[in-house]
Amino acid sequence: MTADFTLVFLLAFGLTLAVRLWLTLRHIRFVAAHRNAVPADFAERIELASHQKAADYTVDRSKTSIFTTLIDAGLLLILTLGGGLAWLHDFWAARLDGLPYGLAMIFSLMLISAVIDLPFSLYRQFVIEARYGFNRMTIALFFADLAKQTLLGLAIGTPVILAVLWLMGAMGNLWWLYVWVFWSAFNLLIMFVYPTWIAPIFNKFSPLEEGEMKSRIEALLIRCGFRSSGLFVMDGSKRSSHGNAYFTGFGNNKRIVFFDTLLSRLAPPEVEAVLAHELGHFRKKHIVKRVVLMFAASLGFLWLLGQLIDAPWFYAGLGVPAQNTTLALILFFLVVPVFTFPFAPLMSHFSRQHEFEADAYAAEHTVAADLARALVKLYEDNAATLTPDPLHSLFYDSHPPAAQRIARLQGGSA
Repeated sequence: MTADFTLVFLLAFGLTLAVRLWLTLRHIRFVAAHRNAVPADFAERIELASHQKAADYTVDRSKTSIFTTLIDAGLLLILTLGGGLAWLHDFWAARLDGLPYGLAMIFSLMLISAVIDLPFSLYRQFVIEARYGFNRMTIALFFADLAKQTLLGLAIGTPVILAVLWLMGAMGNLWWLYVWVFWSAFNLLIMFVYPTWIAPIFNKFSPLEEGEMKSRIEALLIRCGFRSSGLFVMDGSKRSSHGNAYFTGFGNNKRIVFFDTLLSRLAPPEVEAVLAHELGHFRKKHIVKRVVLMFAASLGFLWLLGQLIDAPWFYAGLGVPAQNTTLALILFFLVVPVFTFPFAPLMSHFSRQHEFEADAYAAEHTVAADLARALVKLYEDNAATLTPDPLHSLFYDSHPPAAQRIARLQGGSA
């Protein structure tokens, strides 16, 4: 059974890696091949220089993703069949036991992953983003953010990890159900406290100023029957020139947030249309559906782990001779992405359908042409390619291609 599982893992690993690399290379070739001509539907609204910038930006980001994919794959093999996780176990088991051992194991892996990812994060931010005029972050701010994220992760992660490991060891065969209840409650709590307690650690949120913009938005909220705890502008420009808008939280703690970069670029009717799109996600219950799906998936995964946790072949088949709850948790979440990759197109499909529904909702409550103009500006300002490879988009894109969204808003066929 051990050898069979090792073979299954290697086959799934190799297939997933090959498909991911093939899709990325397809995307690079497709975008580069369409670099020198703006799609006909956008020829009068997007200049060739902007289209070429988006193509080059997409290609550069995709090339970087090839390296990170290969490194992540190599790290997975080193940790599993390469004996890395077994070595970490031997190191910490000789010094700690129980919950401290589990905490040390998990934090060690998080540290290894963070150290490996750091140069790529720096390269993306200070080379690629800077090359295309998007970066506004300083090295000092980058590392200040990193320090805050680390401290916040330790403050929140430590009790959560300890609670999960304790439940796994103390609740018998139904531990997975207790962990799921705890995990679900924790995520709901984070959703509630994030807007007022966590987000302000990294950004400044100022109330939206009085004026035409605020009047339009308040009238829209009344038409849509949406109540929020406030309208805020976030200083996204101190890190990037990319623009966005979103609402966060739930219940009486919902906030509507605009990037200052978005407000500086779009006219009031266009901002109103963008917000109507975001409200469409709320009214169509997309947020609730995603949360329910997330909870259902986590329940299924935890149940599956509950069936594997006492199976010696699960550990040995992945190169770990020892057996305990911490190793089971680590191994499971290391290899799950290998086996769930084939479901990526399905998840992307549902997300794209939600975007179409939110666009349709916005067109009902604002002027569709305003949303179309806003989308064109956002695609241009964010250097989002207008010509993604269709198969790559099918797997990865949570938002429909620009041409399809604009066509639907204009009453054409997608």
